[in-house]
Amino acid sequence: MIVVIGLVIAFVVMLILYNPATRNCRWREHRKDGQSTWRCVQCGAETTGPIGEKPTECFQERT
Repeated sequence: MIVVIGLVIAFVVMLILYNPATRNCRWREHRKDGQSTWRCVQCGAETTGPIGEKPTECFQERT
């Protein structure tokens, strides 16, 4: 019974932390001159931002 409750709690936590806006994004950071260039290896999208703060949304062009 304790295992079942633990699995339910783990599932609920995963749903809370799951972000569908970036579910396929795999961001890689390239630092230069105090800025970061972030590139998604999944779709090739690219953006810039502060060092260490990965993007919170997908920038893939939808067709």
